[in-house]
Amino acid sequence: MADHGSISEKILKVLETISGYVWGIPLLGLIVGTGIYLTVRLGFLQLRLLPYSLKLAFSFKQDKKSEGDISHFQALMTALAATVGTGNIVGVATAVVFGGPGAVLWMWLSAFFGMATKYAEAILAVKYRVVDEKGEMSGGPMYYLERGLKQKWLGVLFAVFGAIAAFGIGNLVQSNAVSNVVNTTFHVPPAVTGLVLMIFAGLAIIGGIKSIGRVTSFFVPFMAVFYVIGGLIVLVMNVQLIPAAVGIIFSDAFTGKAVAGGAIGAVIRYGVARGVFSNEAGLGSAPIAAAAAKTDMPGRQALVSMTQVFIDTIIICSITGITIVMAGLYNDPAIKPGDLTSVSFAHFLGNTGSIIVALGLLFFASSTIIGWSYYGEKCFSYLFKAKVVIYYRIAFVLVVFIGAVIELKIVWTFSDIMNGLMAIPNLIGLLGLSGVVIHETRRVVKKIKEEKAEINKTA
Repeated sequence: MADHGSISEKILKVLETISGYVWGIPLLGLIVGTGIYLTVRLGFLQLRLLPYSLKLAFSFKQDKKSEGDISHFQALMTALAATVGTGNIVGVATAVVFGGPGAVLWMWLSAFFGMATKYAEAILAVKYRVVDEKGEMSGGPMYYLERGLKQKWLGVLFAVFGAIAAFGIGNLVQSNAVSNVVNTTFHVPPAVTGLVLMIFAGLAIIGGIKSIGRVTSFFVPFMAVFYVIGGLIVLVMNVQLIPAAVGIIFSDAFTGKAVAGGAIGAVIRYGVARGVFSNEAGLGSAPIAAAAAKTDMPGRQALVSMTQVFIDTIIICSITGITIVMAGLYNDPAIKPGDLTSVSFAHFLGNTGSIIVALGLLFFASSTIIGWSYYGEKCFSYLFKAKVVIYYRIAFVLVVFIGAVIELKIVWTFSDIMNGLMAIPNLIGLLGLSGVVIHETRRVVKKIKEEKAEINKTA
């Protein structure tokens, strides 16, 4: 009889080797470099227009005249549903364990430049979107690679990677993390958690994007506020520890002393990789939701999409990362990476802290499964047409259960590989179509100035 432990170890070793190549210096340089390039070309737009973008994102005013399936707010909430997930809780923890506290700074830096990347993705998604055979808006990298860059083969590559990646980043990882934390906190068997999640996912994805938009616009603000308040309570109660924790994050980011062997490359790699895993800037996933938004011009929805990275990483991941560093338990080999955030919260709040993380992870991961089911099926329908999407949905729902009962490290490593493969064609598209992004940005900036002038005139 085969030794399942050794088979699992061999699979993990192969996947880690592949992941090492995929997430090597070339891809990290391409992700961060694209963000820096777009930031400079856009004149640091993520700083200049962030207040306006946040105001627009949380406006409940419906743009009924414009084409699209859902509002700006619903598009943002659908994207946040998919991105605010285990990356914000477990992903930050694994970054600190394997990369050291300094990985948190590299998450922040990748997020800052990632805001420009996310903005560019959304502009192109709306610009090149189409109406599919079901009468719904379809857009994303596969469409701007085909219709904008005129490289359909790259669009097909992205769609293949995206349809597969949805099973990793948006499914296996989420159900696996939930089953672990629910088992640790509430002693519920992983198989039971998997079954409940599978049923929930099956019910949620039947109604398509309009149904998902309605659910996430109610569910996501609640779950995000719940976790943020819990984290802020920890930070406020222990405010005296924050300066030292931030100091460790900054010093370790450039020395890597907290990592075995003091490898600074590990700090950067895990910081950027987990940052991308969390906010998905550069992957090309979120613009699939942005393409469904009702908007009068691509740049307007792009500004809304940009706020997603700010909320996800600069706010939510920061709360997790600072709390973990403050607790100082990240070097304890007895604590599993998947449990580190829960243990860190419990360090300050006792059992209440564990419950906050468990419920936060349950909310985050459940919503991520819903959001990514939409991304995956849009990639799948690009390849095989909308009429066969039902088969993808069935497979997606069944995999939720599998994710709840398998080994965490294999799942994470598989997800890293798929993320990297998705990012490559998408980033090529962003660089190749950067001129279109600049043109559309000038249009929207001009429009915003005209609207402000009109308001000032009537005031």
